Amino acid sequence: MGLYHNRPHVQDIRRMKARGEKISMLFVTTPDEAAAAAAAGIHMLSIEGRFFDATMREAAGDCFVQVGLPYGGWGSFNGRPLATAEDYLRAAFHYAGIGGDAYYCAASYDIQKTLADNHIPVVGHIGLIPSYISWTGWRAVGKAADEALALWRHTQKLEEIGVFAAELEVVPDRIAAFLAQNSSLVMLGMGAGPHADAQYLFTEDVCGYGLNHKPRHGKVYRNLGPELARLQEARIEAFRAFKADVDGGTYPAPEHVVPVKDEEYEAFLKAAQG
Repeated sequence: MGLYHNRPHVQDIRRMKARGEKISMLFVTTPDEAAAAAAAGIHMLSIEGRFFDATMREAAGDCFVQVGLPYGGWGSFNGRPLATAEDYLRAAFHYAGIGGDAYYCAASYDIQKTLADNHIPVVGHIGLIPSYISWTGWRAVGKAADEALALWRHTQKLEEIGVFAAELEVVPDRIAAFLAQNSSLVMLGMGAGPHADAQYLFTEDVCGYGLNHKPRHGKVYRNLGPELARLQEARIEAFRAFKADVDGGTYPAPEHVVPVKDEEYEAFLKAAQG
C-alpha cells in the first residue's frame, strides 16, 4: 500500500460533517460492488474484515473504507474470535497495512479506547447493534425518553474515549438529529433519518437482491434480483451441460486438446521406455 493517495482522511470526513455536507455510504462485499461504488462517487464504504484484502482496497478506489472488525462469535481473525484488546489491535494493524481508513468496533469501552489510544480511527455503534441483539431485539432503539438518554450517554462516552464516528442504526429521527448536532462523532445513519451526518445502506438493498427482510429504511434503486436469478439459472444450466459432456465423454473434443506430431511422440516413447 502506498503512503500517499487521493482518498479522504479522517479530518476530511470530519470537515464534511462540520460543513453540513451530505455523505453517502454503502456496505459492500465484492470487488465489483466496491468498484461500482467508487465509480459512482460514493464517499464511504463499509467492508467486513473477512472480505477486505488488497483486491478490495484497489477496487474501492478513492472511497474512504471502514473495515469491520468481527465481534466475538460474529466472525474471526486468523482463525479465532476477537476477544482481547490485543486481538483487536492485531486485526486493526493488519487491515491498516492493506489500506483500511477506519475500523468498526462494537466491543467494550476499554477495547475501543485501546484502539483509539493507539491512533486507530474507531467507528463505534449506537442504537440497534446486531451483536447486542439479545438485549434489545430487532427494533428501533430510543423511542422512550430513558432509552434515548442512554443513547446520549453512550455517545458521550464514545466521544470521551476518542472514537471518531459511530454507526447510528434505527434511531428516531429527532433523537438522531440531537446526537449528530451535539457530538463531534460522525454519525453514520442507517434508518436514523435525514439529520445523520451520513446516509448508509447495504448494497443488497440498494440493488434489490437481498434475501433477508427488507428494513424500513431500505430503498431499492435498481431491482437486480430477477436479473441475478436469471444469470444464476443460466449458470446452473451451463454447469449441467458441462457435467453431461464429461459424463458422456464428449468433452474434451479434439479441438480442445494440444496435438503432438507422430515422430515426436514416437521419440518420446522410445526415450521413456528405453
